Amino acid sequence: MEARFYKSMGENSVIDYMHLAMAKKEGARGYAAATTALVEAARQRHNTSPTATVALGRALTAAVLMSGLLKVGQRVALKWEGNGPLRRVVAEADAKGRVRGYVAEPQVDLPLVQGEYDVASAIGAAGLLTVVRDLRLPELATGVVHLVGSNIDDDLMYFLEQSDQVPSALEIGVTLNEDGSVAEAGGILIQPLPPYDPAIIERLKERLQELPPIEAMLAEGKKPEQILDEVFVGITHTLLSKYPVRFECNCSREQTMGLLVSLGRDELEEILEHEGQAVVNCQFCHEEYVFDREDLLSILQSMEEEE
Repeated sequence: MEARFYKSMGENSVIDYMHLAMAKKEGARGYAAATTALVEAARQRHNTSPTATVALGRALTAAVLMSGLLKVGQRVALKWEGNGPLRRVVAEADAKGRVRGYVAEPQVDLPLVQGEYDVASAIGAAGLLTVVRDLRLPELATGVVHLVGSNIDDDLMYFLEQSDQVPSALEIGVTLNEDGSVAEAGGILIQPLPPYDPAIIERLKERLQELPPIEAMLAEGKKPEQILDEVFVGITHTLLSKYPVRFECNCSREQTMGLLVSLGRDELEEILEHEGQAVVNCQFCHEEYVFDREDLLSILQSMEEEE
């Protein structure tokens, strides 16, 4: 299956990555990720407004952090659905740090509230967060919680504590430049190790509150591993795995052709007669696939031969 990798280009391009820290004696682990380039790639792909960029950027970063909890071959999908004008925000990631996502209404923009992007109102107070994990088991693992903050990170932290029954500390930040491009994006996830002593998480939550926001630390030039050192200050810990994260979509022309075949002969013939071509847009990466008259005739012929 063909895959594409989109990232912001230019002299100041950076390679996003996530780092893991382990404090075995205290019983905690932490993930810190820099996601500026992949969030900017998504912004460019979807042409999002500032408010939509921040919402999507937070969701993509959340998916990156959740990918740290996966094993090889596994995937996770996060979906925020609310009664606000954005309607839906979706992000997916796999264990290799490949992430993609979209917002249902990318042009929705709201006024700033006390200098902050009003993601909560854009998503809406009433709604659900659905988390689906493909753990390579016979059935998908699905969990659903009501939105509690509609600001992405509060909702995901609530999910981890209520659905997964794992007390967690979570912080996600996205800031924009004056032109709407992404200045900084990143996140931190802290969880206890079994048997899950909540005291260590409360201690680390307090430490997070003492530190500047993660986007501010990234703007200062701090790297994910340095941020983890700041979070775990005074706690013996080891910096372990580090791996790149990126915006990547696994859509392909062949996959899209399969979707057209699934429409059936009658509908394809109607498209051919009235439109003369089929144009399919991938909602995750905004890639456009055009199937002209000859392509559609070829698909119909193949369908006839298989009957």
